[in-house]
Amino acid sequence: MQIEVVIAGFGGQGVLLAGTLMAQAAIEQGLYTTWFPSYGAEMRGGTANSTVIVSSDEIGSPFASNPNVLVALNEPSLDKFMPVMIDEAVIIANSSVISQDRQYKIKPYFVPAADIASKEIKNIRTANMVSIGALIKALEIRHINAERQTNNKKNLTLKNALSACEKAFALKSQLIEVNKKAIRAGYDFIR
Repeated sequence: MQIEVVIAGFGGQGVLLAGTLMAQAAIEQGLYTTWFPSYGAEMRGGTANSTVIVSSDEIGSPFASNPNVLVALNEPSLDKFMPVMIDEAVIIANSSVISQDRQYKIKPYFVPAADIASKEIKNIRTANMVSIGALIKALEIRHINAERQTNNKKNLTLKNALSACEKAFALKSQLIEVNKKAIRAGYDFIR
């Protein structure tokens, strides 16, 4: 099993943090992982993306040659990375800011991440974590429906994402619970 994840958005949306959390969740699961950040010089408001590769086998390169997962926190990111996704890709699109009225090469899971973060979690800055929770659930559904994986050790799990959240926010412990709540909200949004 190998998933190649691209998380993309504007600087300041927590793209790099979301990538770090995914990589840590993979480590918690006992999987191999790489994390490769990329961001513009202007940071907040500029473009940012991070690539995370998660595999049950050793990883040869942090470069995603066949990305099969995309988390797009804004429309320009969806437009940029959608063309390089494989046909069976899992895509999480922040429908709070991305139009659902267009034709897409691959139908995304539309998740109103920013709306959930601001209205339910009461913290807009957790939209990235809402998206990660939704992604974990979408990947579980994909594996269950395809009957590809029977050993849960090969799948990222909600439990490991929540554990990774504790490590990612260890120096800012007051942010652990709100981010866990956001991950759970995204996870519960996907059915």
